[in-house]
Amino acid sequence: MVMGFSIALIVFSALLMLLVLMHKGKGGGLSDMFGGGMQSSVGGSSVAERNLDRITVVIGLLWFACIMALGILLK
Repeated sequence: MVMGFSIALIVFSALLMLLVLMHKGKGGGLSDMFGGGMQSSVGGSSVAERNLDRITVVIGLLWFACIMALGILLK
């Protein structure tokens, strides 16, 4: 059981990193330093951005649940 939650945590961590990096930069932060502030036509629609936000929140909650479950199981 612990092994399953550990593998899920690794998968959710990788997904969370990718989803956060896919978000459009708002400007003035680190995203500008790495070229995220440039205007491009690949930005997508507002519906796609809202869906990306929702997916990121769900994956973040699953990541948090895995951490809590591992903490309870290993205690």
